[in-house]
Amino acid sequence: MAEASRWHRGGTSKHKLHYRNEVEIRTTLQELLLYFIFLINLCILTFGMVNPHMYYLNKVMSSLFLDTSVPGEERTNFKSIRSITEFWKFMEGPLLEGLYWDSWYNNQQLYNLKNSSRIYYENILLGVPRVRQLKVRNNTCKVYSSFQSSISECYGKYTSANEDLSNFGLTSNSEWRYSTSNTNSPWHWGFLGVYRNGGYIFTLSKSKSETKNKFIDLRLNNWITRGTRVIFIDFSLYNANVNLFCIIRLVAEFSATGGIITSWQFYSVKLLRYVSYYDYFIASCEITFCIFLFVFTTQEVKKIKEFKSNYFKSIWNWLELLLLLLCFVAVSFNIYCNIQIFLLLGQLLKSTEKYSDFYFLAYWHIYYNNIIAITIFFAWIKIFKFISFNKTMSQLSSTLSRCIKDIVGFAVMFFIIFFAYAQLGFLVFGSQVDDFSTFQNSIFAQFRIVLGDFNFAGIQQANHILGPIYFITFIFFVFFVLLNMFLAIINDTYSEVKADYSIGRRPDFELGKMIKQSYKNVLEKLRLKKAQKDEDKKTKDSRDLAEQARREGFDENEIQKAEQMKKWKERLEKKYYSEEIQDDYQPVTQQEFQDGTKYKMRFSECLTKI
Repeated sequence: MAEASRWHRGGTSKHKLHYRNEVEIRTTLQELLLYFIFLINLCILTFGMVNPHMYYLNKVMSSLFLDTSVPGEERTNFKSIRSITEFWKFMEGPLLEGLYWDSWYNNQQLYNLKNSSRIYYENILLGVPRVRQLKVRNNTCKVYSSFQSSISECYGKYTSANEDLSNFGLTSNSEWRYSTSNTNSPWHWGFLGVYRNGGYIFTLSKSKSETKNKFIDLRLNNWITRGTRVIFIDFSLYNANVNLFCIIRLVAEFSATGGIITSWQFYSVKLLRYVSYYDYFIASCEITFCIFLFVFTTQEVKKIKEFKSNYFKSIWNWLELLLLLLCFVAVSFNIYCNIQIFLLLGQLLKSTEKYSDFYFLAYWHIYYNNIIAITIFFAWIKIFKFISFNKTMSQLSSTLSRCIKDIVGFAVMFFIIFFAYAQLGFLVFGSQVDDFSTFQNSIFAQFRIVLGDFNFAGIQQANHILGPIYFITFIFFVFFVLLNMFLAIINDTYSEVKADYSIGRRPDFELGKMIKQSYKNVLEKLRLKKAQKDEDKKTKDSRDLAEQARREGFDENEIQKAEQMKKWKERLEKKYYSEEIQDDYQPVTQQEFQDGTKYKMRFSECLTKI
């Protein structure tokens, strides 16, 4: 015992360790409180950017321009357009009727025709709509020699190199002449290609009759040709009731295989940011966000200087750096969007007789919203850093850290099989089934199969032999074998972690216990609750357990042995897993070794009886 005491005197004193734990607890709680204030401010800021009316405005506009059928043909609307004839019917029917609302439901005149149309009587049409076409040149693809006698023209798919820049048709009018782009709008990423700005452009008139005559003239003079690859219909609206702009783009892509593929974009954005008192409150939250960003950046710079390379060994520090980077990107996007709105919005609103290109502003505003959404996602994830001291969260993090090597090895095997099936599905069913039309679609389709969402009838119809074989083997190997292996890896590791925690390997402190203990201390100081000594509490708990054991049928001898084993376990845990004495060398005495052996033997006897 004297030898043990001599080694023990070299350790950290109990008072110093207790003080160090108190400082660590107080620092963690201060950081948690400060971060919660930041998170609340960020939530207010992000939710202040989003308006529930955005969804309803998009829904109303999409139902008007996408779902309205052509007169006399109930099944023909913009979504179902498949031919040039149907496209012109849409242009002269639902599009024309949807853009021009010049009278009330009782045919009473609403306003002077010089003013803009008011769609649904509430949404003012900004400027005039624009229709833009992109074409490809003839002989942009090669015809096989055997067919050259019967096929003299060949129009390939759209690329910037294949684009036709020459004038055609009635060259006296602007819509028959190629026009270069004079806007900063980004290129459009469609289903069949990436389309740049410019093209053969014409703007509609403020008069409904003039616009209809224009459509008829273009149709009769074959404005749409075999080389046409895409047509864009762009226009913008503003609703003063909810202070929202709605930027609309309808796209009709003309495939080289024939037919038309339609798509659309409806962007409801709030370009006039600061109008009401609530908007100014959001502005104050933005300023507070920048202050928090400066404080957190200063803290991380100090940590990097203090810990140097060791700083980058923690995953939480990497998450902190990622969050700061996203915050800086979000601030940069916000500044850029506000500058562009300040420079362009006034000019766009003045040009009532021309097309007002709000697409550029809406595009960057949507990107800003996406950056903010990703930022707040990682901001919520960071909360795990503070609650990881909790027992449950510590078990979760320990489980993931222990099994990461096994999961990586499993992932290699899983994705080898997964991608093999994805390529098999793409090659066998790609020309028949929409879910396997591309390699990317095949990957997503297989994830949907794992979740129970699949089209077995389409697979079977595409190939009566390989379809069922593909489906059954994929379900067996991926769903029944590989996924259960993945769960087994996590389950076994979690069992090991729980076993370690059961013998005393717990985190240094748990945030929940800290907050609970602080709450009890406050109540005791305010004399709202009587202080209870630890020994009295332990005695009371022991008596309650003994009474419960008697009620369940255990005899006195078994209860006494259980209490003795519990005392041995507490003594051993206090000696070897103490939270008060850390990083000290503690040799085992002969008496302690005998106590540990007895505890182990008694514990084994109890397990054998069970």
